[in-house]
Amino acid sequence: MSYLYIFWLVLAIAFLIIEFGTVTLISLWFVGGSLAAMAAALLGAPLWLQVLIFAVVSLALLLLLRPFFRKYVNPHKVKTNVDAMIGKQAIVIEPISNLAGVGAIRLDGVIWSARSAENKVIPAGTVVTIQAIEGVKAMVRPDPAFVQTNESE
Repeated sequence: MSYLYIFWLVLAIAFLIIEFGTVTLISLWFVGGSLAAMAAALLGAPLWLQVLIFAVVSLALLLLLRPFFRKYVNPHKVKTNVDAMIGKQAIVIEPISNLAGVGAIRLDGVIWSARSAENKVIPAGTVVTIQAIEGVKAMVRPDPAFVQTNESE
């Protein structure tokens, strides 16, 4: 009897340890491939077939299940710090002019230096949406919903 099943078991444990250390959902699928190859070894399959089973099962699990797990296992990543500001609305408290290098917005009670993402002058009182953060400056664009509402009044 071949003792190759021990090799596949050790390999499965190693992949499992690697997955716990990295949590990338890549090594996990090789655990399944190793266990399938171990089963083949226990049934007396030749080495070339064990390797083929390992490769096919690992690849199939990786391609079929990884997207599902990435979507549903940790679907709600909470944005923190600067990332949480992107897409939020703020009010311009100092006219924004990229040419003059001036402008400020108020967001959640905090005043930020701001620049126009479209390189246009934005007057005080305009509601803007934060597009990006570059250094300590918010790159903003007038909020289309607010602009349309203002123009219709």
